[in-house]
Amino acid sequence: MTIESPHRLWLLLGVAALLLAYLRMQRRRSRYAVRFTNLRLLDRVAPHRPAWRRHVPAGLFLAMLALLVVGFSRPAADVEVPRERATVMIAVDVSTSMLADDVDPDRLTAAKDAAVKFAGKLPDEFNVGLVAFAGSAAVIVPPGTDRAALRAGIRRLAEGSTGVQGTAIGEAIDTSLGAIKQLDPQANADPPPARIVLLSDGANTSGRDPEAAGEEAVAAKVPVHTIAFGTPTGSVDRGGRAIRVPVDGETLHAVAEQTSGGYHEAASSAELRAVYEDIGTSVGYQTKRMDISARFIGLGLLLALGAAMGSMVWFSRLP
Repeated sequence: MTIESPHRLWLLLGVAALLLAYLRMQRRRSRYAVRFTNLRLLDRVAPHRPAWRRHVPAGLFLAMLALLVVGFSRPAADVEVPRERATVMIAVDVSTSMLADDVDPDRLTAAKDAAVKFAGKLPDEFNVGLVAFAGSAAVIVPPGTDRAALRAGIRRLAEGSTGVQGTAIGEAIDTSLGAIKQLDPQANADPPPARIVLLSDGANTSGRDPEAAGEEAVAAKVPVHTIAFGTPTGSVDRGGRAIRVPVDGETLHAVAEQTSGGYHEAASSAELRAVYEDIGTSVGYQTKRMDISARFIGLGLLLALGAAMGSMVWFSRLP
């Protein structure tokens, strides 16, 4: 925490002066009571002395003044807040190789579950969209804040849902960038802060060159975080014959490096969830210096109410 107007803290000397004056008055009162020699008569005149309770309203009042002075001095702190208009596009590979069961129960199902959890942990203010890609790419859910629609879109993902076989990483990036540009009417003139999170298990085999798509992402200042999901021993069953589909992250690594994103490898559902959580911390918030004087003023007002209530209950008057 920092103080934007530290010179105003000099007012705390006034609070300290009031405290010293109060202590001095209490000391004078105790001396006067001792000079009252007829203690039996004093007990009859004031049999129920408030003892410590008479100091509570005064203590709360002085604490209130101190908090108000601190609030008046404009305290500020670094606070993590969701990025305004922030957009995250999740691009999921739905090619045939994603049916490999080297990840329980299979790569695609595990990827869908992890994507749902990742989206659920992003701030509600974030716009999140979904792209499915195999030999081509398509926007399944345009970026927005409707998490129910996003979850439904992720659940609908199925192998071959784009209708074209292959793995088009470049097309997935290009389609995601297009969805970001259509976020709102000012997206072209004032692009929102955005990220693309792309999950695949193989190298690019069709569509646009990933390097060319990466150059567009660099120009748009949109980092691409890539996840190579699967193991080297993966295989799919086709007509009773096992076809090997080992994970290949070379292209994904190159794209992430080109766009200043992060490259990750995940060989299990647990590792994939951990990767998503790591990505979420990097795109979720930005640190801003914010005025927090309201916290001190609010607490000071609560202490003022406490002082007033204590004085009314114990002494039938306001302090």
